[in-house]
Amino acid sequence: MEEYSISRLARMAKVSTRTLRHYDDCGLLPSRRNRANGYRLYGPKEVDRLQQILFYRELGLGLGEIRQILDDPGFAPLAALAGHLSALQGKREQLERLIENVEKSIKALKGEMTMTDREKFEGFKEKLIEENERQYGEEIRARHGDTVIDRANAKLKGMTQVQYEESVRLSQELNDTLKAALAQGDPAGALAQKACGLHRDWLGFYWGEGTYSKEAHRGLAQAYVSDPRFKAYYDGIAPGLAVFLRDALEVFCQ
Repeated sequence: MEEYSISRLARMAKVSTRTLRHYDDCGLLPSRRNRANGYRLYGPKEVDRLQQILFYRELGLGLGEIRQILDDPGFAPLAALAGHLSALQGKREQLERLIENVEKSIKALKGEMTMTDREKFEGFKEKLIEENERQYGEEIRARHGDTVIDRANAKLKGMTQVQYEESVRLSQELNDTLKAALAQGDPAGALAQKACGLHRDWLGFYWGEGTYSKEAHRGLAQAYVSDPRFKAYYDGIAPGLAVFLRDALEVFCQ
């Protein structure tokens, strides 16, 4: 049974010793200690756990979420690896589409072909759709049905360059307004309710025709708190923002 020092494992895994120490200190990757000198030691179990950690980090998960997954009694390494493979294959397909998009753009600039404005953004829109399907597809399809989600995806694919740029601009305005409203601390205040209106307008770029309702909006607001992925996104903008947005949307949708 081979054991590794922290420096050897760091070199093999292409991470820093500082990273491994942090993983150890926060309980994500506990090491064993050499009785003679107190140095950290890592055996096969720790090596396999580090591999899983790095896979999940590559997929964008936070350290706390990774620890919950790996410490779950029902965690199955084989099933996890199969999930990693599927996710990475999806990323490869996204990269191949973006590469194709860049190659076409180069040819268009050289005058070797023409490229419509819509084609210039196809790769980005496909990437967004695939990421949403990978992270939330099963849940949102179960909740809203295939027809609604397929219609929403078709709407995103059909966005013009101007519409796409406007959705990005509106998203930034929404986040800025939410941060300012959170600082005021009143979910029912004018600034918070303005943010809710911006949120509704932003949803209009992605939800299919006839999909919006105040009840659906309220349900999404609750998901921002109950789903750790949504909560992490909004709390990453400002701590406590997910709960604040939910409370503001509850007022907005009354």
